[in-house]
Amino acid sequence: MRISDFRPPIRRAFNWGVTISSVLCCNLILLTRFPGMELLGVGPNWLLIWVVAWSLQRPPLQGAIAGICLGLMQDGLTMHHPTHTISLAIAGVLTARLQKQKYIQEDFISVAMIVFGMAVVVETVMAIQFSINVLLDRLPGSYLILTGTWLYHQQVALSSAILSSLWAPVVYYPLSRWWKMIRALG
Repeated sequence: MRISDFRPPIRRAFNWGVTISSVLCCNLILLTRFPGMELLGVGPNWLLIWVVAWSLQRPPLQGAIAGICLGLMQDGLTMHHPTHTISLAIAGVLTARLQKQKYIQEDFISVAMIVFGMAVVVETVMAIQFSINVLLDRLPGSYLILTGTWLYHQQVALSSAILSSLWAPVVYYPLSRWWKMIRALG
């Protein structure tokens, strides 16, 4: 039996099931560290990869909503301070805006480059949030904390960007093919 044999409401339900299952898989794999999947103690940002895959084919509002939802999920699994919702929402909006440009294609290299750039954006937004919190707390030695934060940010941003861009096709390709097939069926 093929997916085209099902009625549209069943296809929609099946599509939502596949989409939600892919989000749950990305959430679960986010918590694991397989050998060879981390660089300087940082692993791929699987939820960012999913947001980019989703946002490439949708309007900015849907990219922002996906970023907020997945950010809230990540906040629930990890520390919620600083929040991941802002950075993933920004990544969703920026990716959806890039989709409108004529020079961005939906091939592996373009997707990897977009994920690389968005990983740097996401980690920078997280570092900015952390820096603002340090400045608002007015701790003694805030300058040293901020200096350490931004030095560490460079390592984290580059490691996350490299790994996320290398693993992006693993998430993007099957989801992209699935969503194109569902759209073609109507």
